[in-house]
Amino acid sequence: MSTVQEVNPRVRGIRAPVNLQGLAACISEQIAQGVKKPFKSVIDVSSGDPHKAGMPPISFIRQVMAVCLYPELLKEKSLPLDVRQRAQKLLDMCSGGSVGSYSTTSKGLPEVQKSISEFITRRDGGVFSHPEDIILTIGSQKGLSVFLNLLTSGEGKTQTGVLTPMPCPHTLPMLLDMTGLALVPYRLFEEQGWAVNLDELHRALEAGRVHCEPKAIYISNPGNPTGYVQDRETIEKVIRFAATNCLIILAEEVHQGSVYGQDKEFISYKKVLSEMGKTYAETMELVSFHSISTAYIGECGLRGGYMEVVNIDPAVKKYLTVTSSAPVLPQLALELSLNPPRPEDSSYNSYTQEIHHIEDTLSQNAKRACEFLNRVEGMSCQPSMAGPFLYPRVHLPPHMVEEAKRLGVKADVLYCQRLLEEEGICVGAGCENGQEDKNYHIRLCIMTPPSTLEEILARLCSFHHHLLEKLV
Repeated sequence: MSTVQEVNPRVRGIRAPVNLQGLAACISEQIAQGVKKPFKSVIDVSSGDPHKAGMPPISFIRQVMAVCLYPELLKEKSLPLDVRQRAQKLLDMCSGGSVGSYSTTSKGLPEVQKSISEFITRRDGGVFSHPEDIILTIGSQKGLSVFLNLLTSGEGKTQTGVLTPMPCPHTLPMLLDMTGLALVPYRLFEEQGWAVNLDELHRALEAGRVHCEPKAIYISNPGNPTGYVQDRETIEKVIRFAATNCLIILAEEVHQGSVYGQDKEFISYKKVLSEMGKTYAETMELVSFHSISTAYIGECGLRGGYMEVVNIDPAVKKYLTVTSSAPVLPQLALELSLNPPRPEDSSYNSYTQEIHHIEDTLSQNAKRACEFLNRVEGMSCQPSMAGPFLYPRVHLPPHMVEEAKRLGVKADVLYCQRLLEEEGICVGAGCENGQEDKNYHIRLCIMTPPSTLEEILARLCSFHHHLLEKLV
């Protein structure tokens, strides 16, 4: 392969990444080499990675994983008894008693599948989950990619389309490009806290049918990056809309365990579907995704996740396992995250304290940051109800918009680049989340230690004020 023209046309058509994290890494390297900057270090809060942002991992999960990796620790009496017992149970699931062995099936370890289905049944108040409907994946995005590949077909007006929320998870637009699917945008209503609107879904569907064949609708609940939590009425409307228009529902529910908004609760699409009668419950195709990258657990680097497929033809389902299964280690971490210590276990108190600390930190950070940003001239922010992000609107001065045009970059990207270069804060640009309008936004992870959040807000405020002063 000697020229770019020989590269797969679909790959060439993938939208270029913004790569602010690459710039952040470069600046960090310069600081390490002694280059003087106006700041001592870069703080990267562009992705929902709590550990990268300074939050500690959960001790119980790391202890059990350590024993699984080095079974000699089963003899280490300084470790809590339930940690060693749990590790032994997990090792017994593995071929040869080792996490270095292959997964026993292409769907994942059967014991982990069963454990996940039991978690879902508990979560949904007794709505049964079948272990054979659980497929372990290398993170939720990989699972989504595998399923999207099944939908890919056609070109031009026959190309498969996916209704996609705007804003959406920042990895989704590129993923749709990679799988050869058309992105059919539907707008979330910022003034309503980023709510889903049924009339907008109908408008988007009709607009999409002009240039492609929409066959699925992607839902993020709780919303990534908006933090919006859908209520039962909204979910029922979306399900009826999808059923009427023969759309498969792809429900990303990664942040289901990190709801902190007052009077808000997570309700799964599967639970609501099961309670809408046989017409929907036994026919509506639904695929839901979850992972260990959730805000409270935050084991993003382990890349563990699962999808549950509901009402999918078994002949179709078998194609979801043709690729290699998820590595064993993240499967075990996922099992631990969904089945924490019980009250009678010796690790229960410490585990509960750590989780409560993270819950309190996230809830307080969300409130503190939102209130702060709404006091900054030229910024506005909707409250987040769940998850690790805030997604504030940034009112950019005309001179920055014009400069971005001259440089051939998006205005919000230029804003983020300058913020990174001048203050050492790396946030995500709203265009990564699919937004193409002139209402510019930035994405920042608030799952940080409170002291770090204060530094982030101070640097961001300083930069923004200096930007506005150039207008005077």
